[in-house]
Amino acid sequence: MLLVAMPLCKSIAESYPNVSNTSHTATTATTTATLVAANTATTATTTATPNAPNAPTTLLYHKVMNDQESHPELIMDEGVKVSYTAEGLNITGNEGVVRLNKYYSLGERMIRYRVKLSSNAVALFSSDTGDFKVSMDMTRKTVHIATQPETWKRMEFLHPDHDYLVEIYHAYQKNTVQIIDIHTGVSDRLEITNDGPGGYGVGVENSGFYVGSQHDYYCFGLQEGDFMLVKQVSVVAGAADLFLLIYGDSITEPEGYFPTNDFPLAWTQLIMKHARGKSMSSGRGGCTIHHVLERIKNELPYIKAKYVMVTIGTNGGNTEENLSELVEYILSQGSIPILNNIPCNESGTQREANRLIETVRQKYNLKGCMFDIATSLNHDGEEVDKSTMYHEDYTGSWGQIYHHPNVKGSRLMYTRTLIDVPELYEGITR
Repeated sequence: MLLVAMPLCKSIAESYPNVSNTSHTATTATTTATLVAANTATTATTTATPNAPNAPTTLLYHKVMNDQESHPELIMDEGVKVSYTAEGLNITGNEGVVRLNKYYSLGERMIRYRVKLSSNAVALFSSDTGDFKVSMDMTRKTVHIATQPETWKRMEFLHPDHDYLVEIYHAYQKNTVQIIDIHTGVSDRLEITNDGPGGYGVGVENSGFYVGSQHDYYCFGLQEGDFMLVKQVSVVAGAADLFLLIYGDSITEPEGYFPTNDFPLAWTQLIMKHARGKSMSSGRGGCTIHHVLERIKNELPYIKAKYVMVTIGTNGGNTEENLSELVEYILSQGSIPILNNIPCNESGTQREANRLIETVRQKYNLKGCMFDIATSLNHDGEEVDKSTMYHEDYTGSWGQIYHHPNVKGSRLMYTRTLIDVPELYEGITR
């Protein structure tokens, strides 16, 4: 059976039963840091990304909205009523949204809007997939996050004559919405944590609480009221000048399915905890190498990293040509690629996928982690050791799925990195 892009967002959402709490909070999701690792240059043909800086920066995108320049990166839904004015992008219709046509999936990132709203406005800030929605209600003076049950908070300082910064943070499982009154400096925030179910169906290990991962493109619009004036939009990464940046599909996005209590033991988190410099991941459930090739160009040229680790192919789509394209792009950015074997899965498709990955590794003399050996029954990369994977029971559709590493699988995958890429670590790893 060929593994194709599963509708992971829907599946994960469906595996969370309704819970009774009306408020779920967590510690702040603000995550910025200064790195100690310097980037190592690698000889390659440079591939330019428009507007990308020469030096590392956390600023991925920044635009002041007005009628003096064009904004082709903003895509309007059919029916959206908008006009560019000297003050900003003015939205007056209640149908559809405006999309920032830049694909991001960094585990630590934030979007900041500067807005002014009419007294009867309900403004929407969402992902294009609808997995994360925030509404700001000026009449009721409330801010809402669309969870089941709904998470919301009253903010009495909301006033239609004032400008506001709306900041939406994503830090792996933690999501924070902060509203700041530019005129008074008063602010408040709403914080929630995505608590994964582990498996699915009979494999569920945790009741969980589904929040969403802010996939894939940022959107905004006016749900109700007279106008929403958007004056400025910025997208900011949690850190820059990284030692390690990790790319992949849902296997590299354990924040989507790991129970919160176990999340520090996910393989990506273990690597980033012990690596000898600031690290970050950019995983996206259901994606293929085509999606990685798209989003890496919106992330890596800005934040920059010494090493870029890629684990991709469980959902199909790999060819020698596009794997080579990805490797050459990473090299062009002055980074060192690490191309991993994908873990074992219930269908055995990792065998052919990893033969191809090995061909590309040899072509460019690259290192990679043997995650198939770490997750196989006989440590030979052939048959999945089901005890290393969460059990996802999709009876009637996908069948019995075993390809998302659990705590045991994560520990074995992390251990494999100590063997295959020890240069990521220094001193004694504990």
